[in-house]
Amino acid sequence: MRIISNDAAKLLIGTRNESKKKEIGELLSEIPIQLVTLVDIGIDDEVEEDGQTFEENAILKAEGYGRLSGLLTLADDSGIEVDALGGRPGVFSARYAGLNATDEERNKMLMSELVNVPDNERTARFRCVVALWSPKTGVSSTYEGRVEGFIARRPQGNNGFGYDPIFFSEEIGKTLAQIPATMKHRISHRGKAMKKAKVKLVDSLKD
Repeated sequence: MRIISNDAAKLLIGTRNESKKKEIGELLSEIPIQLVTLVDIGIDDEVEEDGQTFEENAILKAEGYGRLSGLLTLADDSGIEVDALGGRPGVFSARYAGLNATDEERNKMLMSELVNVPDNERTARFRCVVALWSPKTGVSSTYEGRVEGFIARRPQGNNGFGYDPIFFSEEIGKTLAQIPATMKHRISHRGKAMKKAKVKLVDSLKD
């Protein structure tokens, strides 16, 4: 069994988010495969994310974009769950402040909802579910990762994206935006999910 060559192997990342493509590329850097996004291969269709869970949305995207492209396809759905908000924003994390809101606007909205919540009740977690769809089998496999922490009272750090500047990890004593990418990949929800998915991905590239 061998892994097929770089120029013959493509993995579609079911996103138009360049920051997410960059992060996934770093996580899969040792695997001989070319990563492409929906923009790279000209897919304009939008798969509706109407699932009730991260897993359902990840599968919807992986299977939807996989069938449109015919390529091995990886998609993830991730978000932040805040205990004081009953688990919100959850699956609506990317749309929390509106479809066209910036990361800064989403962070400000979340912090405003917690302004009167004491520090010991600001617990939260990042969750990520990665789905890998195979054009050979037409089936998706899923992998989950999570990281626990709490919501900071102000943004800290310039790395990462999304809610990283306001998510404080007790494990490292910093927000996810205050640490280098290599460290984030080891402890983040996406890093943990991708570590599990890599085993299946390597198997999918074998003759």
